[in-house]
Amino acid sequence: MATIRSIHQPVPPVPAASPDEDLVRLAEYVPEAIRRRVLAHRLDGLVEIVLDLGRPVQLRWPRRFVLLDHVVTPPDLEYLVGRTGQFRPDNRAGVPRTLHRISAIRNRYGDITGVTLRVGRHLPGAAAALRDLLMSGEALLFLGPPGSGKTTVLRDAARILADEARRRVVVVDTSNEIGGDGDVPHPAIGTARRMQVPDPAVQYQMLLEAVKNHTPEVIIIDEIGTREEAEVARTIAARGIQLIATAHGFTLRDLVHNPALNVLVGGVQPVTLNEAQVLLRGVSGPASRRVLERVGPPTFAVVLELSRDHTATVHRDVAASVDAVLADQLPPLEHMALAAPPLAENAAAPEESADELRTTIDDPVSTEAAAPKAPVNAQEAEADPWLQ
Repeated sequence: MATIRSIHQPVPPVPAASPDEDLVRLAEYVPEAIRRRVLAHRLDGLVEIVLDLGRPVQLRWPRRFVLLDHVVTPPDLEYLVGRTGQFRPDNRAGVPRTLHRISAIRNRYGDITGVTLRVGRHLPGAAAALRDLLMSGEALLFLGPPGSGKTTVLRDAARILADEARRRVVVVDTSNEIGGDGDVPHPAIGTARRMQVPDPAVQYQMLLEAVKNHTPEVIIIDEIGTREEAEVARTIAARGIQLIATAHGFTLRDLVHNPALNVLVGGVQPVTLNEAQVLLRGVSGPASRRVLERVGPPTFAVVLELSRDHTATVHRDVAASVDAVLADQLPPLEHMALAAPPLAENAAAPEESADELRTTIDDPVSTEAAAPKAPVNAQEAEADPWLQ
């Protein structure tokens, strides 16, 4: 019978370093006229700066944005593009040695007509509650919806394993989400090494290259999304290398029923039961003879389902959990509290000074309850340091 246990006491919030220096570095990418207006504001909890051609500059916080008294012109965008340099094929660029991201919007002719400067924040201690699991040497897989903090946990896991456990850690960074942009990775990953992926389509090749060329004890990868990557991950784990990864899917059940990725949890195949097996299982009817079963041992020893409320559901025996899911039973679970983000970075936008001409738009929903709540949409989720 499945059991549900609660483990660990809630981890207190970890104080965050002042974001001012990093925000100033991001503001340097916009023209002086815009920079002065941006930095004149208190920027606690800022999500992004938005520049759209012919529209006022926007500063966005959770459930609220402010329009500055500067309308974006073609020279403004030309300055930003010239300062940023080349955008990648996914229309993204970054600020070296930070977690900030700059994304472009283009018209049908390929001209840039809008830019989003997204504020990236590191949350020290995000993986502190997982230290025992990380130190065990077992392969760990993180699942969860967008906004649950998977990438943030991977960053801190890289730091713990590289700096505290003194292991040889290689981060295979698909889109520079883990280590930030530039050739020198962000300090958030400690002394872990980082391999950038030139094209997501060759990510599985980069994983093999990491194993062959750099003798890692630990490989960390964000978003295993294809069958090739799943097969390579299985090969890496079979070589005794600790694998820490995330994958597409909200829950273990999603992964089990994903034909491309269920090899990560042992694989699934349909089988036909004989009469003795039908009687043993206590089922009846023609449909009951055709069932799904796990093929082999899981690649990952432990699967953690992360939630936006900074908790994790832990499957410590993945094989037993997969078998329970296939039998339509409740798998054995544990619940764990993770570090909460600093309150200062989740606060609403501060009151604005009266000397700036602008329009403030408030979401009526945000006034219905004063108590803080977990992010429920993409804009709220981006404001959470766990997402950055």
